[in-house]
Amino acid sequence: MRTGGSGDGVGPWKPGGGCTMAVTDRIDAMAAPLCERIGVELVDVEYEGGVLRLVIDHPDGIGMDAIAGLTREMSRALDHEEPIPGTFTLEVTSPGLERSLRRPAQFERAIGCEVAVKTRPGMDGPRRATGVLESADEDGIEVRSADGSSRVFRHDEILKAHTVFVWTPEPKSERKGKDQGVTDAPGRKVGS
Repeated sequence: MRTGGSGDGVGPWKPGGGCTMAVTDRIDAMAAPLCERIGVELVDVEYEGGVLRLVIDHPDGIGMDAIAGLTREMSRALDHEEPIPGTFTLEVTSPGLERSLRRPAQFERAIGCEVAVKTRPGMDGPRRATGVLESADEDGIEVRSADGSSRVFRHDEILKAHTVFVWTPEPKSERKGKDQGVTDAPGRKVGS
């Protein structure tokens, strides 16, 4: 349990000092049942710089209807519970190409993907690791780097982790319009 002065993102304050739980933990507890009711997964909760960001996902992708529905539900819940003092902006979004990994199930779904991991201060070895996520379970993960070495991390050692989208150009021989003489202006060939 953290304690400290007001404005540190922790509260609500109890008489005699101390606090209950971090803002993101309280919001996670509020949002999870709403996400379940709408039929989406709550991937992440972030609160920084006056912006409360909820990242949601679904195996078939996230549409605007799901984002709008959760935004309405969360707005009502936040107005009722008031877990954040002062003003803030609510943002509901999809994870995008590079997805945060926080929960064991998220790591398990990312096995075989390129990942970047940053450990908490004070851990043995370099704080940053990148490579292919070889395995993941309730205890931790294993990342194999490009040189073939691997590192094992317990979940409590990981400060941040996310998938890494690797941009690979399409071979020229497979590009559309190749050697078909398609032009978009006189004297200029498209696709070559």
